[in-house]
Amino acid sequence: MESYGLIEVDIFSKEVNTLNYPEVMEFRELLELVADEHGCLLISFSIDHGTVSFSFDNESLMAEIIKILNDDISYQA
Repeated sequence: MESYGLIEVDIFSKEVNTLNYPEVMEFRELLELVADEHGCLLISFSIDHGTVSFSFDNESLMAEIIKILNDDISYQA
């Protein structure tokens, strides 16, 4: 299985550090729906003190997500 990198997003408070946290489970389900819509798989998903790390086995989807996140960061600046 080819890897196209890893996306890390600080999305939850630092206290959130478990995959069983309800909002983390909802976010994972959302990412799995996105994967289904793009005909790919969510190949990695973890959380570390509020930072979610994930990746898909689809280079173009990964690139699109990175573009969206970069545009959001640029917009906030």
